[in-house]
Amino acid sequence: MKLQENLSKEERKMMRSVFWRSWTMNASRTGATQYHAVGVIYTLLPVINRFYKTEEERKDALVRHTTWFNATMHLNNFIMGLVSSMEKQNSEDENFDANSITAVKASLMGPISGIGDSFFWGILRVVAAGIGISLASTGTPLGAIVFLLLYNIPAFLIHYFALYGGYSVGTSFIQKLYESGGMQILTKASSMLGLMMMGSMTASNVNFETILEVNVAGSEETMQIQEYLDQLFVGIVPLAVTLGAFWLLRKKVNVNWVMLGIMCLGILLGLLGIA
Repeated sequence: MKLQENLSKEERKMMRSVFWRSWTMNASRTGATQYHAVGVIYTLLPVINRFYKTEEERKDALVRHTTWFNATMHLNNFIMGLVSSMEKQNSEDENFDANSITAVKASLMGPISGIGDSFFWGILRVVAAGIGISLASTGTPLGAIVFLLLYNIPAFLIHYFALYGGYSVGTSFIQKLYESGGMQILTKASSMLGLMMMGSMTASNVNFETILEVNVAGSEETMQIQEYLDQLFVGIVPLAVTLGAFWLLRKKVNVNWVMLGIMCLGILLGLLGIA
């Protein structure tokens, strides 16, 4: 791998250990705190133990990473790689500002999560689930297998290359990216792509057609409500349901209650002969 060409044998061994440890980073996460610090410390222990020779230096490094941390899984390995590179510099240069390690880690959480959430949750998982569901609906067990492969193979590769990429580029990459405005452009572009994918999946998979008819006064004809809804805006009801669910989630309503409410609404409308 080109990313490993400039690394010594000891560094390659260290980074392999960091890579496998990084899979446990979410182990310290709770729904209330999303506090990954313990997982971050466990991930970075090979780096800290290798580059710092005294117990005092190692203690300072451990305390430095007890701060709150939360970024999208897999892509957050870029931060771990970059932090590893900065810890190495800090151990070699006495004039290096150790506070910059925490500052860079904290400043990257937002952009990394913006890109990672849009890609992994808004694009990759949705596309993989869509293909998997389509296969599963035909009765084949390949649906679940295809979903797992389509999601986990790219996730594994990104998890790997993000770590080595962050370690290889060092701190100069971040400084150049922020100065050029590239981080803002990358974050915005990824968010727009994620929104487009979510809109497409909503239009394709959220279906609602009413069978409600209204008798026209003075004639025997009936008016199909669905035809007029389609003339007004194709897919207006599925869009309204999706936006309503999104609004409830933004109001911190439990997702299970939202799903139960939609299910009960569908059953009620079906019993009333409306949908």
